Amino acid sequence: MALYADVLVDVPLKQSFTYLVPEELQEASLFGCRAVVPFGSREVTGYIVGVRDTDDSPFELKELKRMIDSEPVFTEKTVELVRWISRFYLCSEGEAISLVIPGGRRDSAYGGLEQDEAFSAGRIERLSAEQEAALSSILNSDEKMFYLHGVTGSGKSEVYLRTAEAVIAEGKGVIYLVPEITLTHQLAALVAGRFANRVAILHSALTPSQRLKQWRRILKGEVDLVIGARSAVFAPVENLGLIIIDEEHENSYKSGSTPRYHARQVAQHRVRKEGARLIMGSATPSLEAYHLMHKTEAITPLFLTKRVAGGAMPKIEVVNLLGEKRTISGRLARLMKETLAAKKQVILFLNRRGFSYFFHCRSCGFELRCPHCDVSLTYHKHKGRLVCHYCGYARNPITSCPSCHSLDVGYSGYGTEMVEEEVKSLFPFARLERLDTDTAQKKGHIQAVLERFRNGETDILLGTQMVAKGLNFPHVELVGIVLADSGMHIPDFRAQERTFSLLVQVSGRAGRYTDKGRVVIQTFHPDNPAIVHALSGDLASFYEGELIARKETNFPPYTRLINITLRGRNREKVATEAEKLARLFSQATRTGGPGLLVAGECPVEKIASNWRYHLLVSGASAAQTHHLVSTVLGSYTPPGTVYVEVDIDPLTLM
Repeated sequence: MALYADVLVDVPLKQSFTYLVPEELQEASLFGCRAVVPFGSREVTGYIVGVRDTDDSPFELKELKRMIDSEPVFTEKTVELVRWISRFYLCSEGEAISLVIPGGRRDSAYGGLEQDEAFSAGRIERLSAEQEAALSSILNSDEKMFYLHGVTGSGKSEVYLRTAEAVIAEGKGVIYLVPEITLTHQLAALVAGRFANRVAILHSALTPSQRLKQWRRILKGEVDLVIGARSAVFAPVENLGLIIIDEEHENSYKSGSTPRYHARQVAQHRVRKEGARLIMGSATPSLEAYHLMHKTEAITPLFLTKRVAGGAMPKIEVVNLLGEKRTISGRLARLMKETLAAKKQVILFLNRRGFSYFFHCRSCGFELRCPHCDVSLTYHKHKGRLVCHYCGYARNPITSCPSCHSLDVGYSGYGTEMVEEEVKSLFPFARLERLDTDTAQKKGHIQAVLERFRNGETDILLGTQMVAKGLNFPHVELVGIVLADSGMHIPDFRAQERTFSLLVQVSGRAGRYTDKGRVVIQTFHPDNPAIVHALSGDLASFYEGELIARKETNFPPYTRLINITLRGRNREKVATEAEKLARLFSQATRTGGPGLLVAGECPVEKIASNWRYHLLVSGASAAQTHHLVSTVLGSYTPPGTVYVEVDIDPLTLM
């Protein structure tokens, strides 16, 4: 008897493909397994989502080549999730399933979890009154979605873990999401003993084979707690009872490639579908989450207003950089000297790596830009190279202007390298380490740097966003934000929200175990609302002001935005296709309904030699906006030289 397999393939075609099952494989377990299949002139990985004994295809069918798996790696529940991802994020089911399922061909053991005895997350016997109230609300309420809005250091993690323990005691599984891969290892090591080592790690930094090993453990029910970054939200926990999203505001929960999913949205779908609970938490909720808590009551807010380790909220002050001659102001330098003299630690934050980020000619105004991207090159002194942070292009520095040949050329702006150099000159005997993308290339480097800082082997930690997320250092008394303005003037409606969140989060690293915490915010714009509200600690006023601005300008959370980007090597071809797609939207748009807000070049017009145009669709009704985009794209087929990418609820419009 002939058998036919329905197979999904990672291509942007919204259909499955039918293959003939060879006789020697007809007794094998097929559904939920991967197989190598012929596809055009090549062989690719296929995902078997159905097996049947009839087929009415008029075409001669090709056979499955060979099986990759001897037992299933996904279930019916996984297929249901994949189909929802495809519908919601407007991608093919093949693109969705290849995102969800690990790509390993054979299991590879993960190195295991070692419990950190010095910083063990052993069960804290006495919770604060606020923690007790939050835990009771979560466990005893009929509500399913909660938000722990707690100041930095208020003990959100212990509430998460107590809830996880209660859920696991009911025989259910837990997914615990953190925003950074580094934090997954930190957290897993701390809680391994607490959960009898029935803990799995899932994130993109594992090899495909290591991920597959962990994935199979979860499928077999050998795991109670799954810890991971964004992609762990897909973990095949059969009896799911709880999803935790720590530091919910972080942009890293949003995927940067197709399908451009947000872990929060996937988690919300899963808990609704599977009857589980969802707990999110942050000191600075995303504006969307704040709106859901306070304006729609879709999420139950729970508040933690006090630090649990005895530390007071740090004293924050602002330094106006106008008139300052160095990147480290006189005030910050004095406080650093005092802190180091007291044998305490300093964190310096600057969200810009490299030495200088802008090369220009003072005679004619020429800017040295990447030949493949529409951005300036950044000078990296330690490499002696000018580098593009978008595509990786690098070249040697130049000493004269390529345009007018003037020798009056130089660099403007500064990054972590320049700050490092200045700090070393100011404090030559201080033990300083820099942590950014440039220094973190070597495997295990981030963990090693953080461990040395935690152990007191480093006096000053200088870094980018890596030092702002979820880190808890008992001996840090001073945090210096070297330049608060770096993300403030990006042409993006979320720029103020990001700046405010980053300032509050970085400030929260100071004084967690003491009342002597200090924060210095250096800026050229001390009157900016994000800085003013971060200085006063008045989160509610900032959020309410932002919501008013968003409502007046018809931006989220009051509208749904969908950004459609077209890219290709031929600028004219991409522009022509963008115009064609814009006409289709104009024809499909009804008066008073969703429609095109923007159609034209992307703010960063070229990346990696690909020209980029975008169409931004906006509408008050999320369902209607989604339907409009789905309908128009369903009637449009791009040429092979132009790639179309859809971003539902974009976090950036760049």
